[in-house]
Amino acid sequence: MTIDAHSHYMPPTVAQNTAFFKEFWSDADKHLKCMDENYIQKSLLLYPTSDAHINMGGWGKLCDVYNPAISQLVHKHKDRFIGAGILPIDAPEAIPAELKRIEDLGFKVISLASSYDGIYLDDSRFMQVYEFARLKNMPIHIHSQIMNPIGEERIKDPLLSPVLEYVFDVSMCIGKMMMGEVFLKFPEVNFIFAHYGGVLPIVKERFDSTYTMLRRRNFVKDISKNPSEYFANLYFDTSGSKSKASLLAALEVTDVRHILWGSDFPANQNIESSVGVINNTILSAEDRGFLLGGNLNRLLQE
Repeated sequence: MTIDAHSHYMPPTVAQNTAFFKEFWSDADKHLKCMDENYIQKSLLLYPTSDAHINMGGWGKLCDVYNPAISQLVHKHKDRFIGAGILPIDAPEAIPAELKRIEDLGFKVISLASSYDGIYLDDSRFMQVYEFARLKNMPIHIHSQIMNPIGEERIKDPLLSPVLEYVFDVSMCIGKMMMGEVFLKFPEVNFIFAHYGGVLPIVKERFDSTYTMLRRRNFVKDISKNPSEYFANLYFDTSGSKSKASLLAALEVTDVRHILWGSDFPANQNIESSVGVINNTILSAEDRGFLLGGNLNRLLQE
């Protein structure tokens, strides 16, 4: 069974309140047709992060529209779509009630962004989310933030921002969560990071060597083990990547049981090529099966 771990659908009422997501992002029929053409049995629907909360009067009002709309679509196509709910990050006191609604709506995943107006996921407001995820055994998917990602205050460019700053924000998120002891305190929570964790595969070795050097001089706090030991237990999705080198680099960070194939549809519509990079590697048939659906199926306890 092939399961897409990273796809998107924007309810029309939400899409019309965004600057970018008006076209193609609310076409469930096209999504299903594309899934059928590429033999994809199920797709996880994630929030892509947008400016909708700004235009709709806050995250609470966005949640009131987005979460029920996604739930309705999932129930209409319960054998094809998997729901992920979002939270009112700007009102921490409202998060518990929204978590309960996410559970009641039948969502299998919590969808977070890598940061919110410069606040990363090591912030205290998120601890209640991690405790909920631990108790309910619910995975948390972390998508790159496109609104004010790291570096945009210096360079805002229609190409450089999505190519570099979006994925750097994911990497910084992982670093902040590690240094904030989130991974240490919540080892049972399954965190899934988009885009292979950004530049993490490239800097994994530097994390360890720099941490070791700084610990010798007591320049950095003791985080109990090397950074790479935390990274190995995280999950990463491919986010539509068609690069064999990127997959092999990710396999130096973790193993085949922690990587999930994701199309990033409809941002990426060349699904055949992104599946192809998994099928055309030196991985065994069993390992390819893990990446193409087995790992997510296990996380969702399907």
